[in-house]
Amino acid sequence: MYLWGGLSVKESPKLYIVEGSKLPEVFLRVIEAKRLLQSKQAQTVNEAVKRTGISRSAFYKYKDSITLFTEMSEGRIITFGGELSDEPGVLSRLLNLLAKLGANILTINQNIPIDGRATVSISARTGGLEVDIDDLLEQLEALPGVIKFEILASEKGGK
Repeated sequence: MYLWGGLSVKESPKLYIVEGSKLPEVFLRVIEAKRLLQSKQAQTVNEAVKRTGISRSAFYKYKDSITLFTEMSEGRIITFGGELSDEPGVLSRLLNLLAKLGANILTINQNIPIDGRATVSISARTGGLEVDIDDLLEQLEALPGVIKFEILASEKGGK
């Protein structure tokens, strides 16, 4: 804590991005229990923790402290970056799929192709997505002509 203007103000929590395989197993199980509850595959916390093999106390201890990056990206403005083949229709297919899945495209920047590849960055508001971010990325990368597609940045954004 620190003092500002005579008032005690809490510091903002520090956030870290850690590759999932490096996390203790309990964190991964808490994430899975949260997913089961959110998707209604488990109706109660008791059911979710039994299915994931953790205690209720572990769930409640960590549930508000661990979140998948992709969950934090939902309902935000995300900047995607990718590499596309220099072929007619590739960017069009990519933009059509983003729109079809509920992303509101805000900006598009594409560089001139070099050696048959063009880099592109697309910023989109994700509040209306009909799929989660992981599914969106999988579908985009599966499009013919998309060589690579990933999240570059995420920030809070309104409707």
